[in-house]
Amino acid sequence: MDPNRLADYRDRIEADLRENVLPFWVKRMVNQEQQTFYAKLTHEGEVDDSQPRGSLLTSRILWTYSAAYRVFSEPEYLRMAELAYRDLEERFWDADQGGYVWSVHPDGSWKRDRKQVYGQAFAIYALSEFHWATGNDAALTRAQELFDLVEKRGSDPDHGGYLEAFARDWSPIEDMRLSEVDQNDPKSQNTLLHVMEAYTNLLRIWPDARVRDALRRLVETMLDRVVDADTFHLGLFFARDWSPTSDAYSYGHDIEASWLLWEAGMAVNDPELKHRLLSVVLKIADVTLAEGLDADGAVFNEGGPDGIRDDVKEWWPQAEAMVGFLNAAQLSGEEHHLDAALKLWDFIETKIIDPVGGEWFRGVTRQGEVITTFEKAGFWKCPYHNSRAALEAISRLNALGATPTAASV
Repeated sequence: MDPNRLADYRDRIEADLRENVLPFWVKRMVNQEQQTFYAKLTHEGEVDDSQPRGSLLTSRILWTYSAAYRVFSEPEYLRMAELAYRDLEERFWDADQGGYVWSVHPDGSWKRDRKQVYGQAFAIYALSEFHWATGNDAALTRAQELFDLVEKRGSDPDHGGYLEAFARDWSPIEDMRLSEVDQNDPKSQNTLLHVMEAYTNLLRIWPDARVRDALRRLVETMLDRVVDADTFHLGLFFARDWSPTSDAYSYGHDIEASWLLWEAGMAVNDPELKHRLLSVVLKIADVTLAEGLDADGAVFNEGGPDGIRDDVKEWWPQAEAMVGFLNAAQLSGEEHHLDAALKLWDFIETKIIDPVGGEWFRGVTRQGEVITTFEKAGFWKCPYHNSRAALEAISRLNALGATPTAASV
């Protein structure tokens, strides 16, 4: 692996992160008057604050700038993280029933006060990172409280795993969907994946036996119930007893799961579990590489046993796949995994990064045409996927042998 080639990609990725993505959110998405964030920017970059604003976006901003501050120590990143922390606590925390509500109206009143487990997971993930970066004890206490709440109220005591959503008081609800495009099933791979991600980060800064045990159980659940041992795709939706309710493949979630599973296994630090994970995560990466990529190296949105079903190329699968293939390259030592990761960056650089308006486009067609009906920033379009991919890529390219520089992470 040519160290100069690795260093070239590392430097290009870091430049996009620090000169494009991170400044964009500071300059364009902060509502200075209300000390919050705007709900949406259109494709053209115009503010649309008539939309509901989600705790999810605030959590993802909190994670992003906490992680950036932890790595680069820039005061501007700390200020952004502190703003997001206050926003999350003051506008979304439910002091009576516990947990974070899902969304607020433009005037700040609660819109959807449901408790989406996915949303609680991202709050744990972000609060853990904020504590890691700053030492803020209140953030750690809140993350611990939220962990206890998710374990007590969000887990399935009969079949394992975690249920999708609850009413404000944590009572059952009929419509458990994460979004309008999701199926109304009690369990999803997406929620389980991000609970696993959150617990991994929490365990790093709070090495509590209960967190380690919960994370181990969840990793084993992912391996036993979610990963298909024949295809090495991950199921998307499930009944409470784990009966699959969909045959679709999400290539972005598959490859994201491959590296997050490995990170979880490293955090649990059980040799037998890591041994089991090694072959699985590499097989997931190879299946994604074989089935989910176009000739230009980009990742399709969705497929199934019948082939590609959605050939749009959104921003987040490209980001996650770059990390997933870098992780595979580190584990396998194989050049084809590295080549896939670097080819993805070439695609991101030429098709996904917005050279005029800043940040990344949400997605392009199979032919590489920008989809202008997509927003530039909003409820789901966030800085977490691309910022995390950059931070991971910088670290992993250095570990793979990139030529060192004074600015290296």
